[in-house]
Amino acid sequence: MQTRKHFMTTLVQSTLFISILFNISHADGVSTTKNILTPNYSFKNISLNYFDWSQKSENATQKRDFTYLELEGGAGWDWGEFYIFFDTENPLGKYEESSSDAQRFAFKPIADITLYKNLALHIHDYNFHSNDYYIHNLITGVSYKIVSDSGWLRPFIGSHYQESSYYSGYNGIMAGWTFLYNFSLAEQKFSLSNWHEMTFARNEKDGYANKNGLQGSLALWWHPLTQITTGLQYRYADNELGSATQEGFIYSVKYNF
Repeated sequence: MQTRKHFMTTLVQSTLFISILFNISHADGVSTTKNILTPNYSFKNISLNYFDWSQKSENATQKRDFTYLELEGGAGWDWGEFYIFFDTENPLGKYEESSSDAQRFAFKPIADITLYKNLALHIHDYNFHSNDYYIHNLITGVSYKIVSDSGWLRPFIGSHYQESSYYSGYNGIMAGWTFLYNFSLAEQKFSLSNWHEMTFARNEKDGYANKNGLQGSLALWWHPLTQITTGLQYRYADNELGSATQEGFIYSVKYNF
């Protein structure tokens, strides 16, 4: 019942955030009617992804390969930036089941509100829901964005509050970064991206033998057309995602609009 309740709450929240984001128009050129809600930039896409866990990860856990659909988008203003994704894992599966083929949902909004120049208030809120498990991770802290002509790096640190099927309460500190580097090769456009999270001083009631953990994804993206992006992501985790070391590759195709 609690899992279903939290899932419905998350579904309402995600629908609201996505509807707001996908109604933000692209900031192409300079508008004479620009106001506080007019973004300096925006992007949005839908993607089809295949997550291929390594054999070692499958042997050590109950995780199995799966397909997922993702809605993703973001926008930036003088006063801050906002990003969100919403994933439907095994979109043809049934949410009521508990198998590895069951339907699952993940949702994460990230907001960085400018405090002073590149220093920002950082808030991100990861949610995952399946039929028999849910987790909600709220991180509140600060971030600092370093910008170059080719991309950017944004390190962050904040307190971690968790609600889940097994433990709810303060759960230590999280630090990490997001990173993007754009480049060209053989007259083709590419980009390299990375998100990385490290947790420290987790509560022992959370179930991990090690109070520290890390996870992230390193990705190479190819942009053959304005509307199309393809990518290969290396997904890694240690003392996260419910167990020890895990890794796999994600194959992605995005439609940008």
